[in-house]
Amino acid sequence: MSKNKNVTFAWAVKHIIWPRKKTLLVGFVLIIFSRLASLVLPGATKYLVDDVIKNSDLEMLKTLLIVVVIAITIQAITSFLLTRILSVEAQHLISQLRTKVQKKVLSLPISYFDNTKSGELVSRIMTDVEGVRNLVGTGLVQLVGGTITAIISLVLLINISASMTLFVLVPVSIFAFIAMKAFAKIRPIFRTRGQINAEVTGRLTETLNGVRVIKGFNAEEQENTIFEQGVLKLYNNIKSSLTATAFVTSSATFLLGLASVGIMGIGGYYIINGDMTIGDFLAFTLYLGFMIAPIVQMSNIGSQLTEAFAGLDRTEEIMKMDPENLPDKRPIILDSIYGDIEFKDVSFAYEENKDVLHDINFKAPPGSVTALVGSSGSGKSTTASLAATFLTPQSGLITIDGQDLSKVNLESYRKHLGVVLQDDFLFEGTIRENIIFPRPNATEDEIQAAVKGAYVNEFTDRFEDGLETVIGERGVKLSGGQRQRISIARALLANPKVIILDEATSNLDTESEMYIQKSLNMLMKDRTTFVIAHRLSTIRQADQILVIEEGKIVERGTHDELIAKEGRYFELYTYQSRI
Repeated sequence: MSKNKNVTFAWAVKHIIWPRKKTLLVGFVLIIFSRLASLVLPGATKYLVDDVIKNSDLEMLKTLLIVVVIAITIQAITSFLLTRILSVEAQHLISQLRTKVQKKVLSLPISYFDNTKSGELVSRIMTDVEGVRNLVGTGLVQLVGGTITAIISLVLLINISASMTLFVLVPVSIFAFIAMKAFAKIRPIFRTRGQINAEVTGRLTETLNGVRVIKGFNAEEQENTIFEQGVLKLYNNIKSSLTATAFVTSSATFLLGLASVGIMGIGGYYIINGDMTIGDFLAFTLYLGFMIAPIVQMSNIGSQLTEAFAGLDRTEEIMKMDPENLPDKRPIILDSIYGDIEFKDVSFAYEENKDVLHDINFKAPPGSVTALVGSSGSGKSTTASLAATFLTPQSGLITIDGQDLSKVNLESYRKHLGVVLQDDFLFEGTIRENIIFPRPNATEDEIQAAVKGAYVNEFTDRFEDGLETVIGERGVKLSGGQRQRISIARALLANPKVIILDEATSNLDTESEMYIQKSLNMLMKDRTTFVIAHRLSTIRQADQILVIEEGKIVERGTHDELIAKEGRYFELYTYQSRI
């Protein structure tokens, strides 16, 4: 399915409705009983007027009352069961779809997340699937039930008076035509609403996450204006759909009102001439209500189903995207690795024809430390991201133990990978929960070894709750150095063969850096390590230092060799030494 192709009813039947055919069949049976029971009252009214009252037949009155009570009881029971069975199944489907979409989203490449707001993704996972409750819930069944009721009522109406029924069908047909045209226009509006809602949710999420920056720059009013504009855009979209829906409803009121006026005139004329009894007229009027009510209700249900399909359109866009770990494109499974990584003529571009890396060549032997240095934007982080398989080169080859990394199963490689990023992301929860994230089943001894190795205990011992201290969203209650040490403890516990350290000492004060440097030395031991650091003092012991400028390696060697060359590295190092 292409990105712009809408979900069809046939697709919905195959993927959403048919797998739940047994539940829906029960729903259809229940609604048929419910609608048949609802038709008892109009028929009973005819007998009440034409026979019971006219003949003063008390026995028949008792029988009528018993039949009507039974019919009402059946309606009540079937109504309860319909809601209980179908609404629960609908919510079950929504929970399954949310899980499925979230699983799909996490399988997508890093580049997708770089170009999509997290709040927008939250909206797609939580909101877009909501509409399917109308496909599996009472919406679709009511649509079918309403159609059945309308057809049965039509037959009964024709039986009472074919001419009056024919008169009614003219405005009903006009209304049906108007409704079909209106819903065709409403669907794109609902689809756009999903996009707008995702944008507004995305911005709101960013605002709440960046509240310290907003307050720090006194930018509350600016954020309020942006959010207000988004909400206004959403309001205008809703207004458009409400206008279309209101037009359908008002058309129904007008056209069906005209039909009722005509029925009053024709029915009155027939009664006066003796061609129709009062009971027949009352029954016709009530049956007419049972035929028209589902049609009017269908306009509301049609709107709900249109919203459901619009949500499915957006959901299917995500579900049809290729995950980053396609088995046919990445067939190589690594059971274990040595950590021998090599870049061969590697080039990479985030945008077409705008390379940020040009013909990168180097080897990182097992257990070696490769430091990447250079000015901001030179391509250091891109190089590390390629080694981490977060990105895939446009040209050239990256190998792990001689295997083409672009063909290696990502899960089998990443289980040997550890990362400590510049944005030392921590999850809301306790310090312990963040450390054991890569290995939830780690033993207490293993956890304590990681804690001590990263010197996390140096500050947790001062906390009342120790490792059980709740750190707040993104670790907001901790200092930068403390967050960084938890990130390193997490990497230590993972016990990987390949380590990516992206600005791992960027948030540290001098004391913390001293602690971390010791733990990093232990972390890097016997592991292939890539280190990105602005503080060149942290990489003096690296086996090789690659100086990257404008996407090219301009110098390479050990610290002493590069200092002796008095080139770009010498400039960077001596400049920092003076600061």
